[in-house]
Amino acid sequence: MLRLVAGRIISSIGTLLFVGLALFALTRSGPGSPARIVLGADANAEQIAQFEQAHGLDQPFLTQYGKWLGDVLRGDFGKSFVTGRDVAAEIVNALPVTLSIVLFAFAIAVILGVGIGILAALRPAGVFDRLSRFFSVLGLSIPAFWLGIVLIRFIAVDLRWLPPGGYAPLSAGLAAHLQTILMPAVSLAVYYVAVLARMTQASLQETLRGDYVRTARAMGLSSRQVVFYALINALPPVVNLAALSFGYMFGWALIIEQVFNVPGLSRALLNAISQRDFLLLQGIVFLFTTIFVFANLGADLLNRVLDPRQRAAA
Repeated sequence: MLRLVAGRIISSIGTLLFVGLALFALTRSGPGSPARIVLGADANAEQIAQFEQAHGLDQPFLTQYGKWLGDVLRGDFGKSFVTGRDVAAEIVNALPVTLSIVLFAFAIAVILGVGIGILAALRPAGVFDRLSRFFSVLGLSIPAFWLGIVLIRFIAVDLRWLPPGGYAPLSAGLAAHLQTILMPAVSLAVYYVAVLARMTQASLQETLRGDYVRTARAMGLSSRQVVFYALINALPPVVNLAALSFGYMFGWALIIEQVFNVPGLSRALLNAISQRDFLLLQGIVFLFTTIFVFANLGADLLNRVLDPRQRAAA
């Protein structure tokens, strides 16, 4: 078991190294030097050469990558070529904003999605099952950014229950904080509520049709015990999907933050793209990749705990 866990961790680290190398290559594949962007079109060849030498851009590609990766492992993402500000500090300032929205949306998606899926699986072909199918299709069909605009129109403008945008940190008070992240989180969560509900329902219904479930009922186990054990065996695919959803939420959060004018990582990323700020762009995308990879690693390890068949195979 320990060997399997170590293998998964090593595989995740290898994935990060490969993605980091690809990202490093892609950000430098465009025409022109970063020196030309920073110094302007009037810079001469000598000034460009001095800039590249000062920032290590004249070194071989693999040498630059090795130095950048070593600095990243120490928590140093370097300083922006464009603004001169510390990249790690900019990420640390913006990350809590995006993280608060994503975590709130993920909690909504897991609680509602799994709950609706369980209830629908326990009452097949019933009214709740039909309603859940209808709203799942509806949730899968509605774009998150459009839903955000609709919520702003009716909840913020017409009813004036919540602010239309902006962000209040937790230090400003829990109520103010929740008011600013509620609509972005709901806009982000609706799609994943539908996805997790459908997966939970399908997985639990398939498990309840298993031979061992019929055997458990024949042995006299209560309905609550049977459902509990069936749910444990039905959870691994749901856990895997939830881990993928958590990673994808960070990508969609960039769009949602623009709709609600939230100063999170989306603003920093868009500024980095427009200014061709390579180091800031690398840092943010590498952070998203790290979150995605380790969310899937956590799902794999959790499934080893939930599913005795995987433990036996290990």
